[in-house]
Amino acid sequence: MAEKIFLWVQSTLCDQGWYNYLYAFGILILCGFGLPVPEDITLVAGGLVSGLGATNPHLMLAVCFAGVILGDSIIYMAGKIFGYKIQKFRPIRKILSPKRFAQVQRQFAKYGIWVLFAARFMPGLRAPIFMVSGMSRRIPFIHFLMMDGFAALISVPVWVYLGYFFANQIPELLEKVKTGQSVMHIIIGVIVLIVLFFWGKHWLTGYIARKQQAKEAANQKKS
Repeated sequence: MAEKIFLWVQSTLCDQGWYNYLYAFGILILCGFGLPVPEDITLVAGGLVSGLGATNPHLMLAVCFAGVILGDSIIYMAGKIFGYKIQKFRPIRKILSPKRFAQVQRQFAKYGIWVLFAARFMPGLRAPIFMVSGMSRRIPFIHFLMMDGFAALISVPVWVYLGYFFANQIPELLEKVKTGQSVMHIIIGVIVLIVLFFWGKHWLTGYIARKQQAKEAANQKKS
């Protein structure tokens, strides 16, 4: 699928000039709603047209970032405005089935707000997670924006510039996309480990302090 999209972009879209910004922006918003086109492939395609000289790569990066964030924000706001009633709409039930809804709820209960960060790298669960975060009305929009924006600052530049630098090497680009997906998973793993390390350090410091206070209180009672 990726190869067909890249070849089509190479043969068709390079003559569209600045319209490519609109195409990338619109498709990325639709990706947030479950359009069956991988978001990472769309971002790479945006970089691809820049690498072939049709657009400016830095402006394309800004447009793609805006499209990603706006698309995600619309999903969040839809959940927040309509609440659990949104599940009555048949198209929404395809994105947020009862089984998937329960799965997302468990993830939020286990990992908290960091689920929003991880969602950026989980295409199948991204839209349901963002929608549920709005439906719960427990996560302020600014917190949602910070976590999603933080993740997008990692993923969007990687994909756009990957397409830009390998625009004239489609076979190599396909291999780099596969490698990039693996690298993204490694990045997530490293970040999760860092978060767990600092959380564990904070918990351990608090635990030691509480034990010390309890010991001092016991000594005072004895005296």
